[in-house]
Amino acid sequence: MLFWLSITVLGNKLIMVEDDSNIKLKIKPKTSPKAHEVSANDKVEQELYAKRKKIYVREVHGLFAALRTMGVAALLGMYYIVPWLQWDERQAVLFDLPERKFYILNMVFWPQDFFYLALLLIVAALGLFFVTALAGRVWCGYACPQTVWTEAFLWIERKVEGSRPQQIKLDKQPNSFRKIRIKTTKHFIWLAFSIFTGLTFVGYFSPIRELTTEFLTFNNGPWETFWIYFYAFATYGNAGWLREQVCMYMCPYARFQSAMFDHDTMIISFDSARGLPMGPRKKSVDKKAEGLGDCIDCTICVQVCPTGIDIRDGLQYQCIGCAACIDACDDVMDKMGYDKGLIRYTTENTLKGIQTHVFRPRMAVYALILVGITVGAFYSILTRTPIGMDVIRDRNSLYRETNDGLIENVYIIKLLNMDNHDHTYTLTVEGIPELTLKKDTDEIMVKSGEVVELPVRVQVDAYNLKHRSNEIEFTLQAEGYEELRVVEEARFLGPKFK
Repeated sequence: MLFWLSITVLGNKLIMVEDDSNIKLKIKPKTSPKAHEVSANDKVEQELYAKRKKIYVREVHGLFAALRTMGVAALLGMYYIVPWLQWDERQAVLFDLPERKFYILNMVFWPQDFFYLALLLIVAALGLFFVTALAGRVWCGYACPQTVWTEAFLWIERKVEGSRPQQIKLDKQPNSFRKIRIKTTKHFIWLAFSIFTGLTFVGYFSPIRELTTEFLTFNNGPWETFWIYFYAFATYGNAGWLREQVCMYMCPYARFQSAMFDHDTMIISFDSARGLPMGPRKKSVDKKAEGLGDCIDCTICVQVCPTGIDIRDGLQYQCIGCAACIDACDDVMDKMGYDKGLIRYTTENTLKGIQTHVFRPRMAVYALILVGITVGAFYSILTRTPIGMDVIRDRNSLYRETNDGLIENVYIIKLLNMDNHDHTYTLTVEGIPELTLKKDTDEIMVKSGEVVELPVRVQVDAYNLKHRSNEIEFTLQAEGYEELRVVEEARFLGPKFK
């Protein structure tokens, strides 16, 4: 581990480099602004192509660590348990793609209900915008799938390899039977957990009880097998190997989050006015007499950071808002006898001594739109009728006159039964006096999930036509179910009676 201490002496920079083996002094000549600009560009280029250095995350305890642990346990518990729940002798949550049925508790959705999925995505996006503008990246720190599964993998790693110093020591050791045994055990558990994760994921799309039996007996179909191992590989790679790289380089949210931030957004920040100048000292040292701030430069806040950043450098896009550094710093402040909160949730305005405004125009707009769409979506879902009807008018002729002197229009009625049960329907039409409905069958029977096309003819005396184009309504009513009723408007064309 390297510690850099820079001292400017006679226009040159004296750099002391301390590592585990020796101490060296280097004299770095003072560079011109132009040379400094080139050096900065070279540094950026080196960072872009630099080999990833493994981040050994130190375990931390505290309020926010407990909240994060409860969040991980709750979310993973829901993910792994929900597919096994039953409802009316079927899986409670099942997205049955072959049958084109999507079961959520007592509700059944069809491809025609894709509109609700769009509403759900809009609500999720607006919810993310609202939470981010209010409290920063708490989604990333507590609920993001990448964070949740990474926490689970880190927990497994600590149980197998030990604490942070033990992991570093193990990796520095030459290969031995003990090292290979420990590493193999860790990766075996990671892979088993990843495969279980992949199996659960596919269990949301294929009945999980049959899927598990077939998986254990190697009888899964090719597509099920592919997606189980694909999702397992993605979990193993992202949570086991890539980890912070996903948050820093692959996740687009890290890049556009600044568009949702303002000076009143809650962030995790180091109080530089209180902490600087930083420096190591014993608990008994009078910091004011030594001219030191509260920060003792222990770097524990860096050691517990899952992305490996130093929060003391200011707000950075790599910070996922997990608050591990807050718990670590508060623990150090307790041991030193200092006040907590050197690193804390705060806002830029608070750090500048300006009053923070929680309720501001941006939050009001987000809240109003979010509440409006959410209420509308839930109302639409709760009041939706599981039957559908489309009325398609025959465009081959505007109208025709029957042998009885009546004006006739032809329609194709498409009936969709989105209920779990078969139904017999009654079809009626109204809107013009003395309308007559003619159809080829007296009984309209539509099975569950079936679409039926029914040609019908609507006739009326020309005397009753007030306009060339007249509004009419078709009503479809399920027999024995008053609530299963749908009305569809159409146009009836004919000559205007004079």
